Amino acid sequence: MPVVWVSDPRLGISGDGPKQHFRAPSASSGDAAVPESRAFTLARVCLLVLLFGAPLAFGAVQPWAWATAAAVCFLVLLLWAIGCLGKGTVTVYWSPFYVVGLAVLLLGLVQYFARLTLDPVGSRESLLKFATDLSFFFLAVQFVGGACERIWRRVGLTVAIYAFLISLLAIIQYFSSPDRIYWTVTLPAANWSFGPYVNHNHYAGLMEMLIPLALGYWFTLRKGNPLRILLGLPLLLPIVSVLLCASRGGLIALSAEGVLLSVVLFKLARSHGRRPIRPASVLVAVAVVVAGCIWIVPGDNLTRLETLFQPRLAEEIGFGNRAEVALDSLRILRDHPWAGTGLGSFKTAYSQYQSFPDDLLWDHAHNDYAEALAETGFLGGSLIVAAMVLFLGLSFSGLLIRLTDGSGWMPFGAALGCCGLLVHSFFDFNLHLPANALWFAFCLALAATAWTPSRLPEGSRHVSLTNSRLDMVGHSRKRGEQNCW
Repeated sequence: MPVVWVSDPRLGISGDGPKQHFRAPSASSGDAAVPESRAFTLARVCLLVLLFGAPLAFGAVQPWAWATAAAVCFLVLLLWAIGCLGKGTVTVYWSPFYVVGLAVLLLGLVQYFARLTLDPVGSRESLLKFATDLSFFFLAVQFVGGACERIWRRVGLTVAIYAFLISLLAIIQYFSSPDRIYWTVTLPAANWSFGPYVNHNHYAGLMEMLIPLALGYWFTLRKGNPLRILLGLPLLLPIVSVLLCASRGGLIALSAEGVLLSVVLFKLARSHGRRPIRPASVLVAVAVVVAGCIWIVPGDNLTRLETLFQPRLAEEIGFGNRAEVALDSLRILRDHPWAGTGLGSFKTAYSQYQSFPDDLLWDHAHNDYAEALAETGFLGGSLIVAAMVLFLGLSFSGLLIRLTDGSGWMPFGAALGCCGLLVHSFFDFNLHLPANALWFAFCLALAATAWTPSRLPEGSRHVSLTNSRLDMVGHSRKRGEQNCW
């Protein structure tokens, strides 16, 4: 008879009875470890291939790319189900974000089938993309909850190498062939591509997530580890690429991440009664890199970055009317206050509310929050607020304790990446880009599922329902006692 095992690796389930310490069955305690099935292995490989491959396919913006991503995602979901059935155990790691995500999906379905959307075709496409992102998030939570320390070290190292290689490719391509992607794909003159992305702002959005993840892995390495020295300087190359791509929103988001990281590092040093030498050294290294890049950055890019401090100059180089578009989006909200105009309908709805003359076709508001409010109304806005509260609560509660324990650095890096992209969302639409949305879902899963089963504090518990019998099972913090998913 299959076993249904539901657990929450981040929160655990507390009981009302006397405090006791429990121990999970493991190979070290005499019980045979359950070998990982081929379906699980293939599912994990496909999940990571999708995650790392989507940005290389121009950010998966073309129909063939995001349709392939959707197909692979649902294939991984099927493999995960087959693996659970083959093992005789269906293990589901819970996240409260499931409720919020399903509520948004339900709102979109009601808009579509009740014909409350102004663009049924756009709504259908948005629903498919959001269902893909939600499924990917579910799979990522299962991956996070069931992965052991060995898996996480491999993933962290892979992310660091991936960030280095993709930024190296972007920099070489920028200086050798700035108007082409992969030196072969020619884009219209109006496009500002960088790396594998058609839009340089979206490249910056990807780096805002990869850099903190790689840095989180770097902090997990012990002093004297050769990788600590080998990865130190290469981790600065992605920062150089963000400066070269001249994304103003990306620079603001990266700066916000740096400020948050500095605050946490200084608080961590103070909590241990130590001098904040490591935080200061990190800040000095970053400052040196930034100063060097400003010195070598081409004149046009430097002028563009100067518009952060000189808004009048921004109008001269085409900063655009993003503030006006955001305000116009609020006018859409005024006329459709509760359910909005429908997911994916901004392009159709905005033409009736545009308040300034422009030859450009605004398919997005360049402000994810204003666009979400216009498309989903106050119902969608309340769900966004709920998601924000959940994210902050799950990601940053007990942060210093987890960082001291050593288990919280990669989840903290993922939380930093989410914060960076959320800041950038005030100036662009990175969350509408399929590849960046997948990475955001992965970072959110890691940040909001900070305690993996092998790292739960002693005494925390989850519920196992076996043959209609309720057993309280705890987790040990010894290494090697958790089978990898």
